[in-house]
Amino acid sequence: MEFMEVVRRRRSIRAYEPREVEEEVLRDILEAARWAPSAKNLQMWKFVVVRDPDKRKALAKASFDQNFIAEAPLVIAAVALDPEYVMSCGVPAYAVDLAIAVEHMALAACDKGLGSCWIGAFEQDRVREILGVPPRYKVVALLPIGYPAESPEPPPRKSLSEIVSYDAF
Repeated sequence: MEFMEVVRRRRSIRAYEPREVEEEVLRDILEAARWAPSAKNLQMWKFVVVRDPDKRKALAKASFDQNFIAEAPLVIAAVALDPEYVMSCGVPAYAVDLAIAVEHMALAACDKGLGSCWIGAFEQDRVREILGVPPRYKVVALLPIGYPAESPEPPPRKSLSEIVSYDAF
């Protein structure tokens, strides 16, 4: 599939078929994250693949009862290993690095016919506890992935003229 087609087709999926994600497909999704760029190429991240149904249920509960998280056959937790590192521009590196890596996974999943939904609404301490993530690290996002049981319409997008300027703000 052509890249822009994948970008336009990717949606936040909140309903999944009860079908496992094949190991080869999961590996490709994880490879997409591995190849994502990061500040100074430090790759200060870890991705926790959660297949255990009880842990997925606990993650859904810790995500303010977003129960569809438990219905996905797997959830990938993106973890920052150095949440204190700030780039010279004043932006925390982990926020940028993991945003890129998670979106690489979301696009790779879409390219393979799967759906995903970026989850940022969760209780940090509870999720760390469920996954055994040490307190010095930060869970940045949860990404449930599975075969979609829905086909949402494309959301409205602003025009380029509303979001782009040239040479000055």
